[in-house]
Amino acid sequence: MPRAPAGARAVLLIALLCRLAAAGNPELPTAVNITWSSINFKTILKWQPKPSGYFYTVEIHGQMSDTKKKCVMTTETECDVTDALRNVKETYTAHVLSVKSLVEDNFEEPLFASSEKFTPYNQTIIGKPEIQHHTQKDSKLTVVFRDPLTPYMFPNGSFQSVRDIFKHDLEYKLYYWKDQSSGKKDATTKSHTFDISVDNKNNYCFYVQGTIPSRRENRNGQESTVLCTTVGRTILDEYGAEVFIIIAVVAIAVITLTIILAVILCKCKRAKNAREKEPLNGV
Repeated sequence: MPRAPAGARAVLLIALLCRLAAAGNPELPTAVNITWSSINFKTILKWQPKPSGYFYTVEIHGQMSDTKKKCVMTTETECDVTDALRNVKETYTAHVLSVKSLVEDNFEEPLFASSEKFTPYNQTIIGKPEIQHHTQKDSKLTVVFRDPLTPYMFPNGSFQSVRDIFKHDLEYKLYYWKDQSSGKKDATTKSHTFDISVDNKNNYCFYVQGTIPSRRENRNGQESTVLCTTVGRTILDEYGAEVFIIIAVVAIAVITLTIILAVILCKCKRAKNAREKEPLNGV
């Protein structure tokens, strides 16, 4: 019987050793607690546990797009998958593969765990709007703000805003209230400006929040910084009527005490003068 060539025998030996090595190793742990974290379409995939003696590779599977690999052979437990989700209306599933260093040369499929489905357009959280300036003049409060930006760019290199992607699905709400009051009112706009009628005798505090009314989840975005107007602020607005009552009571007490002391001093002076005018005894 003819013997196989030396090269063929070497290939067979290597393949046998690889299979024996794979059979001799316990199964690798698979990822657990896989979660999507997405704000303004910047999306991070997270999972557990920290690997020891093996690696992770992330595969992004879209319903209508080719599979994309991210964070290949990583020892981290999170991966920025933003640029693999450019079709924001598509629904994706992530596979987190547990792999050995030689897995790419192995014929066996690596073990993996799957994430929940994720649709960026429906699930990313709208970030904080930036309030650019505000004024309160007479009975009108004007607030101008800017949309949050996304990681995605136009061909000219400028960043797209959330409004560029959501378009008419996006609204903003202004929540406002009299300074030092708890009663809130709100107004809605699809532009970048709020013009609100207010009481010109009071200062107002407010914040802006993006919202997608058509959504079932993550409808409301993050709240902007709370700001307050300072036009027409008086001491009464600043400290309240209670302070004025205390000041009035103290003032009355001081005045009363001053009058009493003045009367006592006057009486003492008169008594002293009277004693000085009396003739000395025996003179």
